[in-house]
Amino acid sequence: MLGNLFENWLLKLVSLAFAIVLWFFVMGERRLEVAYIVPIEYRGLAQELMIANEVPSSVDVRISGPRALLMNLSSSDISIAVDLRALSAGVTSFKRLEESLNIPTGLKVTRVSPSYVDVKLERIREKQVPVVVSLTGVPSEGIMVDTFKVNPQKVPVSGAESELKAVSEVSTEGVDLTGVRESFSQTVALSYIGKYTGLKEAKTVEVQVFLKPDPDYLPPQPEPPAEVQLNTGANPQ
Repeated sequence: MLGNLFENWLLKLVSLAFAIVLWFFVMGERRLEVAYIVPIEYRGLAQELMIANEVPSSVDVRISGPRALLMNLSSSDISIAVDLRALSAGVTSFKRLEESLNIPTGLKVTRVSPSYVDVKLERIREKQVPVVVSLTGVPSEGIMVDTFKVNPQKVPVSGAESELKAVSEVSTEGVDLTGVRESFSQTVALSYIGKYTGLKEAKTVEVQVFLKPDPDYLPPQPEPPAEVQLNTGANPQ
């Protein structure tokens, strides 16, 4: 019995090794489909232009192919490049994004979502707009605002040309006057949030508020003392 077991042992060992190799080969050639989140790189944008619409930063990609190849592929190995070189202001549609995928030979892209990207390019412009001071609260009784100053009076805003046309001023954050009795100077942050425009340099301004007595203010008058009647105890006749 044992003799039969060890008979032709070399041939049996080779057969076992061949079976293992064949199993790995079959498993490696088995086709799978795997989903990846692939980043999009926007390259070659000219300095005088900017992207002025919402564009995806990544796409969902499904790739099929041999299991052995897919198991060695990760999202960090894949990217999609959108070439913006030589483009002028306007909207450009980039279709067939799968053609830009850098995947190994033997793999196939079965789905890309979204399947295309629309990129709107606009010229970058800049203009000076006045600063509007926002005062909140009320000074102490008998005190009123005489005048106020802001330095600088205008600040530069830059960004997409179409949005910049609608920007006419920039406001400060609120300067609180509650209970204030004397003139003061304060550094105040500018309150501006644009979608495709922004403050180019200055983020704060200096605000000076000058107070004075209110000429129409009448201080409260003390109440007169209450009249006191003396009772002598005599009954009138």
